[in-house]
Amino acid sequence: MDSWDLTTLDVEVHKPEVLRSDRGAARAIAINLPAGDKLHDHEVHEHSYLVVATGELEIVHDGGTESAGPGYVAHWEPHERHEVRATSDSRFLLLLAPWPNPKDRTTRE
Repeated sequence: MDSWDLTTLDVEVHKPEVLRSDRGAARAIAINLPAGDKLHDHEVHEHSYLVVATGELEIVHDGGTESAGPGYVAHWEPHERHEVRATSDSRFLLLLAPWPNPKDRTTRE
């Protein structure tokens, strides 16, 4: 078993930490996003799940905005565009599955 405590994990700002990456299964990434920073409008090839551990985020999707605090979980289908904004210093987990998407012909590890 692998385990992590996202609230105490030493994740550098602007340097997401890959906690685990299993080819054909999933990738787990811890992100430390300071207040005022954001993950600009983007999409990924996989299903993506975001789990807020600490702080407050705004999730922008389909022209709307949702507030997201500790315990908030979001899911996006592959290629759904979204933006994540930190309204306070925030830490969250991003899960991508399957990793890499079998329909994506590029090689990523």
